[in-house]
Amino acid sequence: MHEFSLAIEVINLAQREAEKNMAGSIQEITIEVGDLSGVEADAFESALELLVKDSILENADINIVRTPGKGKCNACNLEFEMKYRMATCPQCQCFPSEISGGEEFRVVSLVVE
Repeated sequence: MHEFSLAIEVINLAQREAEKNMAGSIQEITIEVGDLSGVEADAFESALELLVKDSILENADINIVRTPGKGKCNACNLEFEMKYRMATCPQCQCFPSEISGGEEFRVVSLVVE
């Protein structure tokens, strides 16, 4: 379950940013998790909830934004939403020629005090 180690890294990143900005606390953190990122968003959120005790994020509002996968079909040129990496075009059943979204896993913002 790599979501646990990712949650630790997010907490560490938040701690480093707070120290860099001489902030006493973090009020809010927003994390983007793409459906095609390989990160199970619910497991990541659960791991983060367990690990924030006694950390800089203990009292922060934690926002996890899920972004859908997006693919473009080379055969019919349709752009479509993908819930998983091996999804096929709903129009012609071909695999997408490119994936243009949903692979993100990143801290989007931190609000410090």
